[in-house]
Amino acid sequence: MFNRVLVANRGEVAVRVIRSLHELGIEAVAVYSTADRDSLHVRLADRAICIGPPAAAASYLKIPALVGAAETTHCDAVHPGWGFLSENPAFVTACEQNDLVFVGPSADVMERMGDKTRAKLELEDADVPVVPGTDRPTGPEEARQVAEEVGYPILLKAAAGGGGTGMRLVSVPDELDACFKAAAAEAEAAFGNRDLYVEQWLRPARHVEIQVLADGRGGVLTLGERECSIQRRHQKLIEESPSTALSDETREAMEASAERAVRAIGYRNAGTFEFLLGPDGGFYFIELNARLQVEHPVTELVCGVDLVREQLRIAADEPLRWTGRAARRGHALECRINAEDPSRGFAPAPGRIESLRVPLGPGVRFDTHVEAGSVVPPQYDSLLAKLVVWDEDRPAAIARALRALGELDVRGVPTTRELAVDVLRSEEFAEGRYSTSFLEQAASRLPALIA
Repeated sequence: MFNRVLVANRGEVAVRVIRSLHELGIEAVAVYSTADRDSLHVRLADRAICIGPPAAAASYLKIPALVGAAETTHCDAVHPGWGFLSENPAFVTACEQNDLVFVGPSADVMERMGDKTRAKLELEDADVPVVPGTDRPTGPEEARQVAEEVGYPILLKAAAGGGGTGMRLVSVPDELDACFKAAAAEAEAAFGNRDLYVEQWLRPARHVEIQVLADGRGGVLTLGERECSIQRRHQKLIEESPSTALSDETREAMEASAERAVRAIGYRNAGTFEFLLGPDGGFYFIELNARLQVEHPVTELVCGVDLVREQLRIAADEPLRWTGRAARRGHALECRINAEDPSRGFAPAPGRIESLRVPLGPGVRFDTHVEAGSVVPPQYDSLLAKLVVWDEDRPAAIARALRALGELDVRGVPTTRELAVDVLRSEEFAEGRYSTSFLEQAASRLPALIA
């Protein structure tokens, strides 16, 4: 096992990783920009290195600064968290060239899976169903031909990205040219790559993902699904496991598909295969997240597996202790608490946290990096915390989440807390019959979304 690990991230994920490192007896080295000088992850770490000014491009995205921080502090490995450089093959290569173990998949796998069109091709070859559309970079004319074949609406998606960036919904032919130009420009600005591909827009659809762990010795463990259909602008807000949309047969088929894909592409470490569940009950691969997911605690609570510890063990070339299908128990829910104003189109709301009361009690987990007095800077992601609950069944888990949300009190910036309450109290969520279009369709009925 490692002696010292650099945590190449900030905020809640840096705190999460540092805690697992300490539980394994490993020293943690934090990095920070000048905007994060007083952050919790800096104070929890054994050492902390300033890597630049607030702009991410000059700090958390600066590969030489991160590698230099790891080298000067004599780290054995680097954990990338999520976001920033967590899925950047050049960062993986830079770590390897400097004798640093990257806690994640290889640069080759990351590069192949980061190209969404190539990923679709490789998974098709592994007999994994994919969303109808194109499996290569597509120009406007080909996009028009495909749309005529599969039918409108279609989605234009960035080949080199994800998370809703470089994505446009095209409802009618007259919108295609303008949407194509806008999506390509956005993709180039975000990823340095204008390539787009086309997918049929499945509606209503559920967004369901399969968590996997794979070691370097052929061992694969699938840890069930997470339902991630409560979204705004393709960004997840509430996740749960198990999903109300899956039968036992569909669940097994999805996990078997994920396991086949892991073996076919040579994947190692933690990863998440994301699928859309169509109105016909069929499931279709959309992308692989080659890193730890924000919503990983949902799986941890249901399966009783610490995913960060397992990531570190795999990176240290230890075999998985369990393979096949992980045992599961009960029901877990996660509500993301973002510094955003839902009534103003989820506008980011940087500022100072005046006070914070954290919910406690049985079955409640509150992952955060903020405290009373913390400053939420405008340069980074708006995630403040994740409220995660577990109970024996889904109704009890919803009741526990509502109780915990009622205890949570954040003063100083607007948050998504009230929206989470509205969603959990809705008839559709209670009955488990919601889709990725839920917030759009229910906007006029949810008080937190009304200005």
